Amino acid sequence: MKDYCTEHWRQLLQHNGLDSFEKLWQFKADWFEPPNQRRGGWSGVSRCELTLLDGKKTGMFLKRQENHITRTLFHPLGMSTFVREMKNILLFKQSAVPALEPIYFSVRRIDGDLRSILCTEALDGYESLESLVSRWDKEGFPDREIRKELMKAISAVMAQMHRCKIQHNCFYPKHIFVCFTDAGIRVRIIDLEKAKVRIHKRYATFRDLYTLNRHAPYWSRTDRLRFFLVYLGIERLTPEAKKLWKKISQRTITKG
Repeated sequence: MKDYCTEHWRQLLQHNGLDSFEKLWQFKADWFEPPNQRRGGWSGVSRCELTLLDGKKTGMFLKRQENHITRTLFHPLGMSTFVREMKNILLFKQSAVPALEPIYFSVRRIDGDLRSILCTEALDGYESLESLVSRWDKEGFPDREIRKELMKAISAVMAQMHRCKIQHNCFYPKHIFVCFTDAGIRVRIIDLEKAKVRIHKRYATFRDLYTLNRHAPYWSRTDRLRFFLVYLGIERLTPEAKKLWKKISQRTITKG
């Protein structure tokens, strides 16, 4: 896969002295979380600040990995897991599904080691749905209208993803980020490594709806059903919707 960096981000990286693979690889930054030691190598994430041309700051996640590979039918010898993630970031971008904003991507073979860098803009001002609902559970849930608007915002993004036949595959609350603004609620989806395009939309729909339903312990059954209805754009369960909801509920109980 080719290197990626738009002119805007290239200028900004140059402004911060990070305009090459070598400079980004050698950049000293604390790990945002402990590096993942598996797949025959390691992969880690750091959060750093970039200075904008006007002097303001913006956050960036700098992801680096070495010999952290995955094998596929087309890559039997293995490829960097960042390749698949970057392809999906661009897929979401082309499909108008709000996700991560890519800054830089590159893969290098250096002294026999496969090294990869993937930089994305930090989601400053956003909070994961998991964290938000957990906080609400402790401090008190907002009124129904706010919850309804949140469901509308998330379901709209989910519906756009499925219209493009994209299955996220890990549609957990911790991978859904939301931001409350005066203009409304913004949503971004992260952790795109396992996303894939399905032949039929219904496969993506069931998998992601079931996953979200199963991993949303703080939501009441009523709120889960309400989200399902909002996603489908209906007010009451139709016979077809009832079958799907029953299938999702049964699968949740079985896997729970």
